[in-house]
Amino acid sequence: MRVLPPSEPPSTERRPRERTFHGDTFVDDYEWLREKENPEVVAHLEAQNAWTLDRQEHLAPLRQTLFDEIKGRTLETDLSVPARDGDWWYYARTVEGQQYPIHARYPAAGPDDWTPRVLEPGQPVPGEQIMLDQNAAAEGHDFFALGSLDVSDDGTRLLYATDTAGDERYTLRVRDLATGEDLPDEVRDTAPGAMFTPDGGHIFYLTVDEAWRPWRVWRHQLGATGSQDTLVFEEPDERFWVGVGLSRSKKYLQIELGSKVTSESWLLESDDPTGEFRVVWPRREGVEYSVEHAALPVSPVEPVETPDSTSPTRDVLLILHNQDALNFELVTSPVPAPGETVAPQDADVVVPHDPEVRLEGVSASERYLVLYYRREAISRSAVLSLIEPAGAGGGPVTWDFQEISFGQPLESVGAGVGVWEQPNLKVGYTSFVTPSSLYLYDVASGERTLLKQQPVLGGYDAGDYDQRREWAVAEDGTRVPISLVWRKDKVRFGVSTGSAGGTGSAGGADDAPAEPAPLLLYGYGAYEYSIDPYFSVARLSLLDRGVVFAVAHVRGGGEMGRAWYDDGKLGAKRNTFTDFVACGRHLVATGWTASDRMVADGGSAGGLLVGAATNLAPELFAGVQAGVPFVDALTSMLDPTLPLTVTEWDEWGDPLHDPGVYAYMRSYTPYENVADDASSYPKVLATTSFNDTRVLYVEPAKWVARLQAAGAPAMLKIEMSAGHGGVSGRYSAWEQIAFEHAWTLDVLGLADR
Repeated sequence: MRVLPPSEPPSTERRPRERTFHGDTFVDDYEWLREKENPEVVAHLEAQNAWTLDRQEHLAPLRQTLFDEIKGRTLETDLSVPARDGDWWYYARTVEGQQYPIHARYPAAGPDDWTPRVLEPGQPVPGEQIMLDQNAAAEGHDFFALGSLDVSDDGTRLLYATDTAGDERYTLRVRDLATGEDLPDEVRDTAPGAMFTPDGGHIFYLTVDEAWRPWRVWRHQLGATGSQDTLVFEEPDERFWVGVGLSRSKKYLQIELGSKVTSESWLLESDDPTGEFRVVWPRREGVEYSVEHAALPVSPVEPVETPDSTSPTRDVLLILHNQDALNFELVTSPVPAPGETVAPQDADVVVPHDPEVRLEGVSASERYLVLYYRREAISRSAVLSLIEPAGAGGGPVTWDFQEISFGQPLESVGAGVGVWEQPNLKVGYTSFVTPSSLYLYDVASGERTLLKQQPVLGGYDAGDYDQRREWAVAEDGTRVPISLVWRKDKVRFGVSTGSAGGTGSAGGADDAPAEPAPLLLYGYGAYEYSIDPYFSVARLSLLDRGVVFAVAHVRGGGEMGRAWYDDGKLGAKRNTFTDFVACGRHLVATGWTASDRMVADGGSAGGLLVGAATNLAPELFAGVQAGVPFVDALTSMLDPTLPLTVTEWDEWGDPLHDPGVYAYMRSYTPYENVADDASSYPKVLATTSFNDTRVLYVEPAKWVARLQAAGAPAMLKIEMSAGHGGVSGRYSAWEQIAFEHAWTLDVLGLADR
């Protein structure tokens, strides 16, 4: 007979420490849990973990069922659609029973071979060459992550970087693809994003400072020892992260710097990798911009009967910026000559600012430009051909982008230009009910040819599910979008309530469910990150049990443009939390769910969101699931020695030096604001990773300790060999999802379904 686990969690010892800033003293009983090397801390975390696992042991059969469902719907032996670069077609494939992908390639048939082969899962690929088997590289390690992957232009060498601890410090290696052997070149403690120069003779890579901020760019000459590497660029301002890359044309090396509100780009001709980088636009506080090299057609001296990619062109920079343009505008600018910069006033506007449209990016190839933007909380793509129709005689570009749409009210469309010389476009499409799909897109005709759709085994029918947009009204009158998806035969719609305010295909615009449904409400709301419609195999296990999945597109995200982000950061951060509460209350008021049938879900900054919402409206939710939650934000933002703190001051404010910011954050951060009596709080599951460098494990550990001490039914699950993204390997990830879904279903009273 099994002995039941204790009903009370392991006691967390109170060791009070006073924290005084700006005249305010806060007594922190659990700050001692920050001592990562302290055996007492490790023992306490392991005890909390063991207690959580014991308390959830009754759900073991359900977890296994959920894992089997995810596994059973997934084609485990599968391949990605090949993408051509140079003389090879590159792809990744997975094998049943193996945790990680295998990176491989096959030779192109010739210069005009631009249509990928149809590869059959599990069948041999003629001419296949395996470049990197992540399963072999991960052997002997509890954690494995790939941070960089690049192939030299001549196709002879592979550059890759691996992390086997979860701390995002990667070891960089170079492999000879003819022999399969690694070369002596090895550099430790690099950041992701290393790359070859086009000549293959040099590698550019990044290193981080003590706060895990990428801040230095290095150049490594192939064959040299790491001690001989050259420091190319260093950014001393702790607010800025540094990145390095190569233009799609491969004509320019690019160094990009960015804080939360300011950016700067530097260029260098790639055929001179040891030369000096030059700045494009010198940084100006509050101005963000990105740079894309393009070769635009010009009017030829003589008419051309059939213009093509060999027609005369001029090099320009496409610059997307927000100087006096809140939602950004797109301009063209000359490429700065060596030793010079270009002036913003010399730029020509090609896509002007629009208060209703947030421009997000632009990609250029030899033949096309693709514009990425957001309108009405939906991400969109539009394409512009740089190749004039036959007989047109060439000429300058007419800036007439054509939007690509699949006609769904909730959809995500992304067009990819591939490599510079690629003659066609690939378009990705998905929705909450449509598995991820990749199409070959003919720009001239608009014809789409399906290359691959994410397989869903077991007879999935998108017609069994529906999606819809609702609008909640926030405290200040702002309308906040909510996306919902559900299984049609599990949610019955009744008579119109006249208040639902929805858009979609379920009945009329005002139809509401006939009875409250169990519902999982997800939110994020930070960094201008948008939660776009996406398909999830794992989510089907919830939908098929009658759970409605909803996304609250709260302020702080980017769904409704830059103003939407600005209204949910710094001194307006509280809007993020009250928006989420407003969305929850809207879903209850309109009959979608009830408070005892709703679970809140958020991770990282979304964990801060659900933690704050729990303090604001504990009666609104039956459960709160918080992944790697940023719940002790004020403590972190007061310590500039911690990873990310200084760079985050532009997002949250600087409470260390500004008493107003301190007081404002003190009023909302979840850890400090747990009620003295939290016995009426919803059930809480916090998950974290011991080696997380972005949100340290101590934040959820302290939060859960304080919740438990105040009487809240809170649990902590911690992975002792993982990072911010959780466990590595697809089967381990499925197990983690199954654990979280089982807990959610149990809270919603659906554990027996």
